[in-house]
Amino acid sequence: MRLVVLASGSSGNALVVEAGGRAILIDCGVSCRQIEKRMHAAGVDPGRLDAVLLTHEHTDHIQGLEVFLRRHAVPLAATAGTAAACNGLFTPALVLQSGREVGLGCLKVLPFAVSHDAREPVGFVVEHGGRRVGLLTDSGVATALAVERLERCDALLLEANHDPDMLRLGPYPWALKQRIASRTGHLSNEQAQALLDRLTHPRLQVVVGMHLSRQNNSPELVRRELSRPLTGSTVRLAVAGQDEPLSVELV
Repeated sequence: MRLVVLASGSSGNALVVEAGGRAILIDCGVSCRQIEKRMHAAGVDPGRLDAVLLTHEHTDHIQGLEVFLRRHAVPLAATAGTAAACNGLFTPALVLQSGREVGLGCLKVLPFAVSHDAREPVGFVVEHGGRRVGLLTDSGVATALAVERLERCDALLLEANHDPDMLRLGPYPWALKQRIASRTGHLSNEQAQALLDRLTHPRLQVVVGMHLSRQNNSPELVRRELSRPLTGSTVRLAVAGQDEPLSVELV
């Protein structure tokens, strides 16, 4: 399996999961032009995707979707709540439900509900050939359901959105600070570390810090926090960014 994080952060998110000659795109939150450019650079053909999946309807996850779907005949998969929140702009070919696994080519995809201020947001576990990849971003807390779904994954892509002190002392309006730090906001570095501490196991190969805030975090802080539960292991730790794609492979 190969994971290509095309973009991850408060300004836009997109992830390709590729295995067995098949590929899916999760979220389409940067321009179609950038998604195509970064996919081509990674050797992924946008026209041969099995599906585009949405985690939720916020702009940083769908802003390039309308143009992308016009240019490429790729089926869209989203929850009913996400589709409704888009006000009829998109009609999913496949309606996703938390806890209901779907097959996309040779990939098995399990959506699970997350705690975020969107209509029906989900994270995903993608499986192929016994390998499991777990994605959790845009969640104010790691719920018991999320922890259960992410157990025994070979790769974990976990939100580490903000440093609490940087958020508290930073320039954001107080209401926005409260939203980010709430149970329906975004995971902090410390929350991501605590979650990873629960999910580390001998089969884990890769951990990627995701959805970093430009204003309230830094890659160095994320690496410092997420490396602690991984001390003494052979797990590869990476931090995804907004401007350059990140590619990692599972053996």
